[in-house]
Amino acid sequence: MAGGSRGGFPAWMTAAAARVDLSAGGGGGGGTSGSQPSHPGTSAAAVGDHDLGMAERCLSAASAAFISAIIVNPLDVAKTRLQAQAAGVPYYQPSQMAALGPDTILSEFRCSPSCTRAIILGSEPICPPDCFQYKGTLDVFLKVVRQEGFGRLWRGTNAGLALAIPTVGIYLPCYDIFRNKVEDFTRSNAPALTPYAPPLIAGSVARSLACIACSPIELTRTRMQAYKEFQPGVKPPGMWKTLLGVLSPHASSSQNVQNYRVLWTGVGAQLARDVPFSAICWSTLEPIRRKLLGLVGEDGDAASVVGANFAAGFVAGSVAAGVTCPLDVAKTRRQIEKDAEKAMKMTTRQTLVDIWRSGGPKGLFTGVGPRVARAGPSVGIVVSFYEVVKYALHQRHMS
Repeated sequence: MAGGSRGGFPAWMTAAAARVDLSAGGGGGGGTSGSQPSHPGTSAAAVGDHDLGMAERCLSAASAAFISAIIVNPLDVAKTRLQAQAAGVPYYQPSQMAALGPDTILSEFRCSPSCTRAIILGSEPICPPDCFQYKGTLDVFLKVVRQEGFGRLWRGTNAGLALAIPTVGIYLPCYDIFRNKVEDFTRSNAPALTPYAPPLIAGSVARSLACIACSPIELTRTRMQAYKEFQPGVKPPGMWKTLLGVLSPHASSSQNVQNYRVLWTGVGAQLARDVPFSAICWSTLEPIRRKLLGLVGEDGDAASVVGANFAAGFVAGSVAAGVTCPLDVAKTRRQIEKDAEKAMKMTTRQTLVDIWRSGGPKGLFTGVGPRVARAGPSVGIVVSFYEVVKYALHQRHMS
C-alpha cells in the first residue's frame, strides 16, 4: 500500500498534502492516484487539494499569517532598526539637550543604568550619542525596551497584521492554484521538471501579485518600525497617520491621483526581494517536505506531519532570507527615504551600489541575523498552520 500511495504519506493528511508529492509518487501517476486512503468513504480524489474553495484557502492562510506576525514582530523591528541606522536614521537627538533644564528627567538619554560612560547634566546622568547605536539584534531588544518600553518591540504589529493577512491571503491560495495548474502541465509535457518548476513559477507569480496589492501597507509598517519617537509621553503615529504622512508632501498638488503612486515607493525593490525569496523558498521547501513526509509514512500522526511541514518551512525560509538580504536592505532604505522627490527617483540598482560603496559586503547584509531568525520560524509556522487549518476545514466540509 505504501508503495502505490502518495509516497507513504499518512492517510489523514491526504487533503493537506495532496500536492506535496511533486514527483507523482515516483510512478503512481499523480498526486491523487495510487491506492485509496484507508479511511472509509474518503477517496483520494474526494479529498484532493483541487476541491478546496478560495474562501477555505484564504481563511487558512490568514489564520497562519495572524499567528506568525505576532510571534516574529520583535525580530522584524530589530532588523528594520539595524538597516535604518545603517542608512543614517538617527536614534539620538543631542539638539534637544540645549532646551532641557537642570531639573528635567533625562532617563530617555540613558542607554543603561550601569553605563560607565555617563556624564552628569543638571541632576541626571546622560550617555554620549554612540551609546545609542545599535550593535546587534539583542542590543536592539535591550535598548528599545529600556528607552521606549517593552511594547515598542511590537511596533507596527497592527500594520503587520493588516499586511500579513491580505498578503498571505492572496499569496498562499494563489500559490496553491498556480502550482496545481503548472504541475498538471509539466506532468503531461515535461515530467522531469515536475519536482521543481511548479513551486518556482507559482511562488514567483503569486508573490508578485501579493506584493503589488499590499505595497502601501508594507511601506507604512517599515516607517513605523524604523523611526523612534523622541518626545517622552508622546504616542508615535499609528498606521493611518503614517500613511497620511507619506502622502502629505503631495497634498497640495493638482495631480493628486498620479501622486498616489508615492504609496508604492520601493515596490520595485520589494518585488526584487520577494520574488526571488519566494522562488528559492518554495523550490527548497517542496522537495524537503516531500522527503520528510515520505519518512513519516502512513503511520505518522498529526504532530509528526506538522513537524515535517514546520522543519521544511524553517530551512527553506532561512536559506531564502539569507540569500535575499541585500535586496531587503535596499527595500528598507528606499521606503524610509523621507525626501519624496529623491524617493521617486531612486532605483534598486542605484541603491545597492550606494550601499556597497558606503558599507561593502557588511552593509549589504545589515540585519541578516534577525532577518534569518524571523523568516525561518515565520515560514515554518505559516506553512504548517496553513496545511492543518486547510485540512480541518476540508474535513468539516466533508462531514
